[in-house]
Amino acid sequence: MKILVFGALNIDLVFSVDHIVLPGETIGSASLMKSAGGKGANQAAALAKAGLPVYMAGKIGRDGEFLLELLRSYGVNTDKVAVYEGATGQALIQLDKNKQNAIVLYGGGNSAITPEEIHTTIDSFSAGDLIVLQNEIVHVREIMEYAKKRGLRICLNPSPCNEKIKDLPLDMADMFFVNEIEAASLADMSPDTDIPRVLENLVKRFPHAEIILTAGKDGAWYGFEGTRGKGEIIDLPVADTTGAGDTFTGYFIAAREKNMSVNDALAVACKASSIAVSRKGAMESIPLADEVFFPGFDINAHKG
Repeated sequence: MKILVFGALNIDLVFSVDHIVLPGETIGSASLMKSAGGKGANQAAALAKAGLPVYMAGKIGRDGEFLLELLRSYGVNTDKVAVYEGATGQALIQLDKNKQNAIVLYGGGNSAITPEEIHTTIDSFSAGDLIVLQNEIVHVREIMEYAKKRGLRICLNPSPCNEKIKDLPLDMADMFFVNEIEAASLADMSPDTDIPRVLENLVKRFPHAEIILTAGKDGAWYGFEGTRGKGEIIDLPVADTTGAGDTFTGYFIAAREKNMSVNDALAVACKASSIAVSRKGAMESIPLADEVFFPGFDINAHKG
């Protein structure tokens, strides 16, 4: 089986601020960091760091070629990433003193992907392969429909969860990765609804898909048919929450591909994302497999 991540590659510009800027306000930044990002690139890096062979597809400008070098250094195959004469996607990230973030995205190459590129890329994969998608690039519907036609399994992280999501053929997804806000939106429920209730709603609404629901410090939930699971985070100091969900996604998929149980996979993914938030950066903060997987792993023995 092969894994294809078809998604965004971004140049992240991280501004360290006292608080998230208010409308009409001008504030200073204590520092500026330029780094690699984009949910697709982050998830590909997480899958590779977790020890799986993974292909990345997307589109960048020449200003983003360092992204490909970094991904390749983690073991990601970048042959399916197109380079065009335009700008790479950009993410302007405000990181406040409480380590919360606010993000403004510019599409760049992520908005320049063509249907022809989609077909050419997916034609290199076969029935049973896994495609991992998010909502930061154009033509996600086209990708889902063509991938399903080719017999690929579809893993969807509907982020950002905006008005485009409900225009997608969501019933084609075999796996959803959602945070509590995205889950409530998909379930047409209030954001403050009890998480287990939201999970049950999604399990009923998408009976053919695995639901993996993350909730920050409250851990993660799993639901599929009659199976339920719960994972807890490791209490580590928080440096930067950027990329935590992408780390979780990559490590959960990797753990399941290693034939780990649902609860063990949740534990591993929670551990990996806990380590990631204790470090600054997005892709760079994702831990390596030997930091996460080891014999006799017991999450309870590593809580702070």
